[in-house]
Amino acid sequence: MKTSLLAVRAYTLSNSLGVGMSASLEGLREERSGLHPCELPNIDLNTWVGQVDGLDDVVLDQDLAQYNCRNNHLADLALQQDGFIDHVQQSIDKYGADRIGVFIGTSTSGIEETEKAYREMPPGAEEMPDWYRYRYTQNIYSIADFVRLRLGIEGPAMAISTACSSSAKVFASAYRYIQCGLIDAAVIGGVDTLCQTTLYGFNSLELVSPEPCRPWAADRNGISIGEAAGFALLERDATANSIHLLGYGESSDAYHMSTPHPEGEYAVMAMQQALSKAGMDPQDIDYINLHGTGTKSNDASEDKAIVSLFGTDIPCSSTKAWTGHTLGAAGITEALFSCLFLEHGFMPKSLNTEKQDPNLGANILLEHTARPIQAVMSNSFGFGGTNCSLIFGSLT
Repeated sequence: MKTSLLAVRAYTLSNSLGVGMSASLEGLREERSGLHPCELPNIDLNTWVGQVDGLDDVVLDQDLAQYNCRNNHLADLALQQDGFIDHVQQSIDKYGADRIGVFIGTSTSGIEETEKAYREMPPGAEEMPDWYRYRYTQNIYSIADFVRLRLGIEGPAMAISTACSSSAKVFASAYRYIQCGLIDAAVIGGVDTLCQTTLYGFNSLELVSPEPCRPWAADRNGISIGEAAGFALLERDATANSIHLLGYGESSDAYHMSTPHPEGEYAVMAMQQALSKAGMDPQDIDYINLHGTGTKSNDASEDKAIVSLFGTDIPCSSTKAWTGHTLGAAGITEALFSCLFLEHGFMPKSLNTEKQDPNLGANILLEHTARPIQAVMSNSFGFGGTNCSLIFGSLT
């Protein structure tokens, strides 16, 4: 079957900058971070987080009430923005509900509900509280199940959980399903929310910064964790007036459970695959949206990968200082940021990075740059060496 391009027909994103795409665009342009000192209940850590306001006020439809958890609240809130539900309905009317797939990335799902259940269990209790429903909350598939029911989609549905690359890999999975003719369109996305498990887990690895993160900086000292939900509607199309997924690359090095390959060897492999699928050379990329977490080892590894493949001239930056590292939602967050950059013609600075680490050679933007761009690479490199690179661009 002939390879086809996938158009990003519609997209929406909600994170600590605000709800909907306009909030992210305004925050990026105004150089206004969404990070704030952590004041979450049951969290006693000196760190900054990217929290989405108003999730406790979300009320799910009665027929979806059993899916009640923070993760699905955030998904529901995000789905209602930017006319996204209407765009999906148009695709359902065009193709049929059974010809549209759902592919959602997450790392935590609704694990906060399990944390609540354990806190409520009296000493010596052997059973969880009666209200607790693992199937509809912590279960990794919960978010994909919720999204397909919320949108009335009846095609293949799956959740992908590969740490920080989860919601980048959904693009690749959706591409393959469409390419082999199983579906005609796909709703893809990623959702992750703040909870004790992630904050204390990353803190135990000594990766959490007591300050807002500053990727590639000489004095960087760790990550800031955030939460986000983003969704896109992908359809087979080759018209010039849309943003397209031009290529994707995936690799798994299994170098270490939580430390990237020091030479970035398999990150290079993912980027090379993306270029190959797009039929592009390194010089065809105008800008790279880095994974850029702000840890010593992650930034150094990615830097070596970038420099070895692209050299030291291509403009790069990380957007995690705006939203925090949204973990399973990082891939979709930065992919949709990339779509914004293409649509509005600018490349953002790496916020909070005042002085680049002299040991790192990538061309990190320390100021916003406004200019038309045609192709953007977005990197997502997760724990366990699960790497994914995506290329977005226009056809003009």
